[in-house]
Amino acid sequence: MMNQPGKVLITGVTGLVGEPLLQRLATTGIDCRALVRAGKRVPASVSVAEGDLFDVTSLNEAVRDVSAIIHLAAVFRTKDTDLIWKSNLEGTRNLISAAKVHAPAARFIFASTTHVYNAANPHPGREDDEVAPVQAYPASKVAAEKELRASGLNWVVLRFPFVYGDGDGHLEALPNHVIAGKWHPAMRMSTIHHRDIATAMNLALAGAMDGRIVNIADDAPTSVYELARLVGQPLESSAEPLVNPWYLLSDTSLARSLGFQPTVRTVYQAVQETIL
Repeated sequence: MMNQPGKVLITGVTGLVGEPLLQRLATTGIDCRALVRAGKRVPASVSVAEGDLFDVTSLNEAVRDVSAIIHLAAVFRTKDTDLIWKSNLEGTRNLISAAKVHAPAARFIFASTTHVYNAANPHPGREDDEVAPVQAYPASKVAAEKELRASGLNWVVLRFPFVYGDGDGHLEALPNHVIAGKWHPAMRMSTIHHRDIATAMNLALAGAMDGRIVNIADDAPTSVYELARLVGQPLESSAEPLVNPWYLLSDTSLARSLGFQPTVRTVYQAVQETIL
């Protein structure tokens, strides 16, 4: 039987994913504690643990008495690969160490990415695929996943695709990345709305995903051509063959078997509900 979690520590609460997730979890009555640097604001119902991933003393205090840890803090869009590795691997390692000593029974939920899957995968990315990404962000995430899986803690790894919604501007910025990366307009991406980040987290907090790596996505991968049109920035058309047709697509059959059902099933539903 799955139970309501006790106190939950959340990192990365001022980030793209963390801020709306914290709001949603706190609103549903979950007892949240946020790891933040001094001066950062959080919802009134959320307790604050001042510190960061490189202040060991602050981490020891932050994890004390928690029943779960949601680790979202990460560095992504920067050319500083040393900073990416330091934040995403060393920072995670520090949090794991604190949890092992001061919260050994806590459920440790780690937010990872479907960018870990090989661009030339012969099918949508599956949790049991061999992954060896070259770029610093997904490579650091894979390394951090391995650290957590070997930690002896009760762990969950959630691999998220392109996250959007709640007016976060992420979808509006996509066409610039598509153009800069020279992506084919027919390339499709798995997506997930912020609302269903919370859906997945609630399921993980309840124990449904313990000891598993789980892909999380909605029901309808959408082409970048369509996504760009939705935000009023149409891309050039092309009928050239699409290379690596499974890149950025993830297989979510495991998540479905564990009970995950997105409440925002497609990007077009988000349009209809005006929650882009």
